[in-house]
Amino acid sequence: MSGTAGALAMPWIVPASVRGADGTTAPANRIAVGLIGHGCMGRGHLRRLVGDKGIQVLAVCDPDRSRCQDGKEVVESNYAVSRPEGSYSGCAAYSDYREMLARADIDAVVVATPDHWHTPISVHAVKAGKDVYCEKPVSLTLRQGRALVEAVRANKRVFQTGSQYRSMQTLNQAIAFVRAGGLGKVKHVFTIWGWQNIPILGKSRVPLNPVLPEEPVPEGLDWEQWVGPAPWHPYNHHYHRNPIPGVVPWNFCEDFGLGASTGYHSHATDVIQYALGVEESGPVELIQPSDGGYPTLTCRYANGVLLHHVDNWDHAKKSYKDVLPQEARLAGSFGGVFVGERGWLSILYGGGKLEAGPESLFDEMKLTRREVSGANNHHANWFECIKSRERPSSHEEIGHRSASLGQLVIIAYKLGRSLKWDPAKEVFANDDEANRMLERPMRAPWKL
Repeated sequence: MSGTAGALAMPWIVPASVRGADGTTAPANRIAVGLIGHGCMGRGHLRRLVGDKGIQVLAVCDPDRSRCQDGKEVVESNYAVSRPEGSYSGCAAYSDYREMLARADIDAVVVATPDHWHTPISVHAVKAGKDVYCEKPVSLTLRQGRALVEAVRANKRVFQTGSQYRSMQTLNQAIAFVRAGGLGKVKHVFTIWGWQNIPILGKSRVPLNPVLPEEPVPEGLDWEQWVGPAPWHPYNHHYHRNPIPGVVPWNFCEDFGLGASTGYHSHATDVIQYALGVEESGPVELIQPSDGGYPTLTCRYANGVLLHHVDNWDHAKKSYKDVLPQEARLAGSFGGVFVGERGWLSILYGGGKLEAGPESLFDEMKLTRREVSGANNHHANWFECIKSRERPSSHEEIGHRSASLGQLVIIAYKLGRSLKWDPAKEVFANDDEANRMLERPMRAPWKL
């Protein structure tokens, strides 16, 4: 852990044994953190970090100089308020995250970069002895995700995935109800997997790789560092620009992001698989509509539960009239709608309060409230586990399994045929073509 706030402004290095990096309890109370990626998501993380008295932000990293400097100024202006002299200059700014990881006085890092950097930076961080909070999805490919899990475990680090909706009290209470059998045997689950707009190419259910015209690289942007381990793409404003045009503008490109999995599917997957008790596993089959079983792409789990992917809730009602009640109010994107022997329940964020049928299910759930708010303890859980060395609520295996479901769905969409999946061995049965899609090479000289 770090020293006092005053000491942190000085150019000194705290030995790892004093900071607790060897797994022992540190004598200091503050956790020294670095932020990697100061885009739209990173800004939210930084506000949370600087507002926590138990945290000291020592550095911000971003290959975009203006974003990096903005982050540095946020840190220093916030910390200056609590100082008698009204000034603070103890936050470093880096373009290359490896310089940050080389610092012995940083305990942990928050990774809020584009998807293609999630696994490499996280793996390099845990090997450098840092605990990690990484935005979702934690990987671009299933093999990357497994490598990440192994690296976290081998280096005995504390890893948290940024599936914040899992840490909301109302959602947790509803999830616990389903896990405990409150709906009886769950037969069907529905989640949204919609279309996205691809520059030049138009609508697609999965991220694609359009050839975009080369444009001048904005001043202050290290584009070589931004692309990093991904296949080379000349700069184009659809990938990155200031001011930020959206949360994840680059996610349409399969070399940089996972489309729907980047935006909401990883959140939904985490909630769904946790409620079903399969958060450290996965489906055993991906069934195409062309095979006649179900009107939309469907995942079947070993316990018989069917997870149906739909474009929106009207699509779900029209396609599954015999399963979903037409009068049901369904709203939200982050989660799913569960249908069991005793009724149905929507566990969704972004659409107001939870809904269920029959209403008497809420009497049994005894929810604190039905409205789903944005408050959560996700970061706090990570901080607590850094001190206790326990596993956080969305640890590395859960992050990997949440990302991998989206990766499997993408493969199924691209191949256009049903697939058999072994969630223990993480391979497709007798399908070399599908198995080749479980990994991608990294651009030299980058490697895990």
